[in-house]
Amino acid sequence: MLFSVKKIAPLLGGLLLAGSAQAARLAIVIDDFGYRPQQENLVLQMPNAISVAVLPNAPHAHEMATKAHQRGHEVLIHLPMAPLSKQPLERDTLQPEMSAEEIARIIRNAVNNVPWAVGINNHMGSKMTSSLPGMLKVMQVLDRYNLYFLDSMTIGNSQATRAAAGTRVKVIKRRVFLDDNQNEAEIRKQFNRAVQLAQRNGSAIAIGHPHPTTVRVLQQMLPGLPADVTLVRPSQLLNEPQTDRPAPLPTPPAAKPHNPFRGIGVCRATQPPAPVPATRALMVVAESIQQSPLVQKISNLF
Repeated sequence: MLFSVKKIAPLLGGLLLAGSAQAARLAIVIDDFGYRPQQENLVLQMPNAISVAVLPNAPHAHEMATKAHQRGHEVLIHLPMAPLSKQPLERDTLQPEMSAEEIARIIRNAVNNVPWAVGINNHMGSKMTSSLPGMLKVMQVLDRYNLYFLDSMTIGNSQATRAAAGTRVKVIKRRVFLDDNQNEAEIRKQFNRAVQLAQRNGSAIAIGHPHPTTVRVLQQMLPGLPADVTLVRPSQLLNEPQTDRPAPLPTPPAAKPHNPFRGIGVCRATQPPAPVPATRALMVVAESIQQSPLVQKISNLF
């Protein structure tokens, strides 16, 4: 038995190390595809685990979705949804007050315009995704198409996960925006943050855009991805728990064990003790020895 354990232990150790090496998974999605083919083609030259989200009404939507699929990239529909802020909107932007029929029509057209799509993520959408009635209508339509929903989390109180309950739609969440600030140093910082979140939580999803600075940073940093982080498609994270585990707290210095026992105080006699005669001391010792179990056992033998 000992021999077999010694043989199996290294194998188990190797399997554990292999599992830990694959534990951190990072998905990167590049949004806003369909408007800038020149920049977008540079993205398509990156590892095919990089995924793309295509705006359904963009002039090059069908072309870029097809090309991305042919090169092995996962394709999502970057579905316009109403924001809380006032800004120009894409055609057919989903609004919470739209009827279920209107939402179904818009999603049907988007599916036709973006071939090979396996998921949807929201373009803007803070007003729409924070509306439970609106997102219930969206999820009921997505359920018919077997599409997952990547929540871009443009607002903290998104109702996407709640709305998907009771449907077959799986919801995953963005953790990092790579290029809210298009300064290269900031993009590097956000890329490293995405890597660290993947290492800490097991997985993370980062979203960027085909800006020249973003493309340049990804070209430089993807080859140096840590060995314990694997680049994956978002669909590979559909069964991952969507929780953000907090970073472990630093270990405090070891405290001295608490001992409620404070010792015995010295009781000082008010008067010096009376002297004990030597004969009395010897008698006490003799009585103690005589009453010991060992002596009594020996006495019983004779």
